[in-house]
Amino acid sequence: MRTQVIEVHTGTRETVRDLTRDCAAFLREVAEGQDGLLHVFVPHATAGVAILETGAGSEEDLLTALRDLLPPDDRWRHRHGSPGHGRDHVVPGFIPPYATIPVIGGRMALGTWQSIVLVDTNGDNPHRKVRLSFLGG
Repeated sequence: MRTQVIEVHTGTRETVRDLTRDCAAFLREVAEGQDGLLHVFVPHATAGVAILETGAGSEEDLLTALRDLLPPDDRWRHRHGSPGHGRDHVVPGFIPPYATIPVIGGRMALGTWQSIVLVDTNGDNPHRKVRLSFLGG
């Protein structure tokens, strides 16, 4: 298995950050035309990884849906950090901190409109690490 950690600056606002190019660059370095699996993992308790269409408003739609489902207010028992931060710790229950993508001939087998994104609602932590791992088979 080959693995690499990338640093992602997400800023101090909720964001959906496209990682697809980072993943493709990683595979160009390590997959060498092989078939296998790409595993994308964010080792943080307040972020997730999703496969989503980007560039057509879906990013903001997702963040809006999360705000509707998990309001950033003071209802949460987990209370450290900025107001409403407790909901950030619930987000990975809905958007897991990982995704696994098939790799065929060294390239991700994503659908036409699919992208791999980091979903981060936690403005208290503007720096994230993302582990990319390729398991060839």
